[in-house]
Amino acid sequence: MSNHAARHGSSVPFPPAQPGRQPGRQPSPQPIHAHPEFRSISAAYRRFGVWATTLSVGAFLSYVLLSSFVPGVMNQRLIGHLTLGLALGLAQFAVMGVTAFLYVRHMRRNIDPVVRRLRSHLEDQDAEQRRVPAGRRFGAW
Repeated sequence: MSNHAARHGSSVPFPPAQPGRQPGRQPSPQPIHAHPEFRSISAAYRRFGVWATTLSVGAFLSYVLLSSFVPGVMNQRLIGHLTLGLALGLAQFAVMGVTAFLYVRHMRRNIDPVVRRLRSHLEDQDAEQRRVPAGRRFGAW
């Protein structure tokens, strides 16, 4: 007897078979993480994440390195009091905005439709598992 069964007063290691269902007849549902579409959205999400992180961190790191090691270039005046360093610093906001916009667009175009299909597939599987055989529509109280 397992510890769980000993603690809860049950000597049956598994739940009893439900009437009307034959063991082994119904295929077990496929776990969601093994589904090919789930793997495809995981890979697409990962690819985009690597790309967006590389862009954002690369832009910030290049700004910091230029500011540290080439201050003469960063202090060049562009227009009035606007220097190249200040313009590149302000461009960091644009980089973050573009990255956020591309993230939302990527999710809406590539990820959300697949997630909707997977969700409906899981709901269909759940409904199929909950379907009651014709003779057992009204169970005992």
